[in-house]
Amino acid sequence: MTSTYNRGDNDTRPWGTWEVLESANNFCVKRIKVIPGGKLSLQLHHHRSEHWVMVAGEALITLGDKLITKKAGENIYIPAETKHRIQNNSSHDIEFIEIQIGDNLDENDIVRLEDIYGRV
Repeated sequence: MTSTYNRGDNDTRPWGTWEVLESANNFCVKRIKVIPGGKLSLQLHHHRSEHWVMVAGEALITLGDKLITKKAGENIYIPAETKHRIQNNSSHDIEFIEIQIGDNLDENDIVRLEDIYGRV
């Protein structure tokens, strides 16, 4: 099991930001903020599942072929190999905690299927 993340790692993306709160060999915890109008790529991961806990705002989440709305205090589980996306259609930032669990935690395990920022 490997993780290339370290506590304090962070990045700014076209849709917002992420920061690693904690990391070990088989899990990683990130705080993710999505700006108004921000939309992550439709993606999947081969080596990890994710559990998202909404802490601020209301998000529209694609999970497989379903569209689901989640707001602060709600959560969603994303199994490995499942296409997913989160987007912010509101006028305020949304924030969620992402818990990644798997045998290979790496940004290279993002398979982008569709992306409004041209990153496919």
